[in-house]
Amino acid sequence: MTDKNTELVPEEGWHCLHLYYRIEYGQWQLLSREEQTAAKTNLASLVQDVRAMNSTQLLTLSIVTPKADLGFMLITPDLQNANKIDKQLSLSLGADVLTPVYSYLSLTEESEYVTTDEEYAETLAKEQNLKPDSEKFSEAMNAFRERIKHYRQDRVYPTLPDWPVVCFYNMNKRRGEQRNWYALPYAERRQLMKGHAAVGRQYAGKIKQLITGSTGLDDAEWGVTLFARDTFQIKAIVYQMRFDPVSAEYADFGEFFIGIQLPLDELFRRLQL
Repeated sequence: MTDKNTELVPEEGWHCLHLYYRIEYGQWQLLSREEQTAAKTNLASLVQDVRAMNSTQLLTLSIVTPKADLGFMLITPDLQNANKIDKQLSLSLGADVLTPVYSYLSLTEESEYVTTDEEYAETLAKEQNLKPDSEKFSEAMNAFRERIKHYRQDRVYPTLPDWPVVCFYNMNKRRGEQRNWYALPYAERRQLMKGHAAVGRQYAGKIKQLITGSTGLDDAEWGVTLFARDTFQIKAIVYQMRFDPVSAEYADFGEFFIGIQLPLDELFRRLQL
């Protein structure tokens, strides 16, 4: 979609764009039946073209609350393409039919608190009493490196799941006079995040989480996207996380959006288009 000479591909990670719209039904009703059919065909063709692009994923969402009607989640390497797709989506059903109500730009990234080889080797020595020159130590280290490789791939170059419930919100770490996350020593932040991650691991198989970084890109510091098969698990993990010190003492949350992944034909019926 873009010329190689004008690509804006980050050194690491992919761009992630959340887009939410309200449908102006008054404007939609002004279109003839033929114009409405053409508009829906246009959006369907656009979605198909976007999904055919290299390393690009696009989710189509019905938003549950009156905050918005229709939502998209786009992941793509090139910022030029993300920008073009954004503009095309906003006009896809015709002029003035879709009104943007919320958007968020971020980048996929790996956590700065990932366990290093040295730290894991120290854990093996202390907790399992394994000697560095032993065969079991080598096997454990190789297995660890393979897990970290997959973890980094899932965080930086993810494959979005087809689970039906999608929750998105942004968040910041506090920088106030009494609680300042960035004034804490790295070792303390790391220890706090280990406890935070332990809570998340309790929801393995129930929640898939994608944390994307937005410092300098949008109004908050991270975007959080949670995928689940039912809303109970979304509510449960967010509630439990709030008791963890990382959230209870240092986190501020933005607005929450709940969407349902639907194929376009069902989405059109749901939206009564």
